[in-house]
Amino acid sequence: MMKQTSEKTNVMRILEQKKIPYESYSYTNTDAISGMEVATVLHQDANQVFKTLVTTGNSKNHYVFLVPVCKELNLKKAAKAVNEKSIEMLKSKDLLPLTGYIHGGCSPIGMKKQFPTVIDVSAANFDTIIFSAGKIGYQVQVALENLKTVVPFELADISEG
Repeated sequence: MMKQTSEKTNVMRILEQKKIPYESYSYTNTDAISGMEVATVLHQDANQVFKTLVTTGNSKNHYVFLVPVCKELNLKKAAKAVNEKSIEMLKSKDLLPLTGYIHGGCSPIGMKKQFPTVIDVSAANFDTIIFSAGKIGYQVQVALENLKTVVPFELADISEG
């Protein structure tokens, strides 16, 4: 297990402010880029490490989806989960102005605006899930029921692969 990080991200500050217990991990001393590499470096089950994906619906509304790093977001299932005709991935250049996060460091916690959030149903198989702490090189591990107090979300079958 990687050592707990002493550097705080906004996500960690928000969790502390809301008195939500979490574990933090840093992989800044590695060249891990993809979610699978991050899971490997952190010695974590890739099914328990989630990536945060931001999408745009047919209605022009934005949605946040969390899926395990070893899987892909199924756009059809995701659209159905949020009652959209279709959704597409947000373009990388639009991520920072919309969420305040950059690609690879996007967290469902602490975005500029709270968007409807859906987490893959497989998250229910774990007591906690691990996701970006809002900065490349940092992850947090939070219990689902605690996450719900910061980010309202639904669980749905949205992944494939």
